[in-house]
Amino acid sequence: MRTAIHSASRTSGISAVAGALADGHAEKTAFAREMARLAVRSLHAELCLYPKPGLVSPVDNGSHDDMDAGTFMRSMFALRHYFRKICLAGWNDAPFAQLKQLGIAAEAAMLNATRGVNTHRGAIFSLGMLCATAGRARAQGTPMTPAALRAAMLIRWGEELAGHAGKAAKRDALSNGLRVAARYAVSGAREEGALGLPSVFEVGIPALLAARARGATVTEERIDTLYTLMAHISDSNVYHRAGPQGAQIVREHAEHFLAQGGTVNFNWRATAVASHHVFMQHRLSPGGAADLLAACCLVQSIAALENK
Repeated sequence: MRTAIHSASRTSGISAVAGALADGHAEKTAFAREMARLAVRSLHAELCLYPKPGLVSPVDNGSHDDMDAGTFMRSMFALRHYFRKICLAGWNDAPFAQLKQLGIAAEAAMLNATRGVNTHRGAIFSLGMLCATAGRARAQGTPMTPAALRAAMLIRWGEELAGHAGKAAKRDALSNGLRVAARYAVSGAREEGALGLPSVFEVGIPALLAARARGATVTEERIDTLYTLMAHISDSNVYHRAGPQGAQIVREHAEHFLAQGGTVNFNWRATAVASHHVFMQHRLSPGGAADLLAACCLVQSIAALENK
């Protein structure tokens, strides 16, 4: 009798463990799928924003003759599995080397989907790291506020990100970002990563929250955030296409827009459209700021999960 009871109890225990493991796997999988959905939604929000100077939108191709909104849509579709995988990797405490390999594969998928056009290289890095960080934070049960996310990223991968910034792998030696960084002594995605995405957490998110606090619409808060980022960062995309002179034009337009009150100004849309035409004339495209805007949107979406 005792043997039968012991056997039944053991079977019940094994079933409970199996059930707990299944529940844990289901939670992890569901969370990673949600992160992928939020990341793609953030990229889509950036694409649909208009007017944004020089950048591709559903309205026009901005300063580009090699890509349109359809190119970006194909790129986003190709990246959806990457965001899920890198979130799972973060949940499983993967080293940065593993995250980097996922990023390299994502770049290949992007280029295949766009026939060789670079649409989201910066976003693959910044939004990918944010998805990995969200996975790590959820696995550890830590908060996912903007400050907590940044801390989680630096605690887990800060040292490896700093090492990544300090060396240029042979594969990356010919990337436009590294060429620009070497020629004009400007920082890029590597330095951003090493410092825990300061342009996102110290520039973009405060601008987004300030606009929201004053009652701005979603479009207005994103436009103000984009211009704030344009005024503060050294955008390697701009340097690559138009050098320091182009970067100066971008900064002057952004500072003028903000000095006029941003979207608080009644004529903000006309001012933004005028900048859009000037940027197209000079082939200027602040794509780095656009990627960082998408990253800000993702941080905002992740933080909102805390309130659900």
